[in-house]
Amino acid sequence: MNQQQKVQNPETQVPKTPQMSERDFVNDVLASEKYLTGAYSIALNEASNQGLYQDLAAICKETQDCQRTLYNLMFKNGWYSLEKADQHKIQQAYQQYSGYLNQLPPQ
Repeated sequence: MNQQQKVQNPETQVPKTPQMSERDFVNDVLASEKYLTGAYSIALNEASNQGLYQDLAAICKETQDCQRTLYNLMFKNGWYSLEKADQHKIQQAYQQYSGYLNQLPPQ
């Protein structure tokens, strides 16, 4: 069985208390930013007015940038880990989606 390797920085320790820690606050704000980017995406799809669309697009970009900054902070502090992808699975997905691309009509 192939064991997945985690990609993670050393974890910055936070006190284990009933009160919210720095990690808890950052995780909560990150979850909120992720939710907001999804909501802004829907709003962008539904915006019929160009000016409103441009304003929403700018706000959405700021929100995505904030989400990315929070993700980077959590990753840097070891509070967010990733699993390395299996090369074989990557190759399979590449071949699958390349096949889909070949099914599209020429442009």
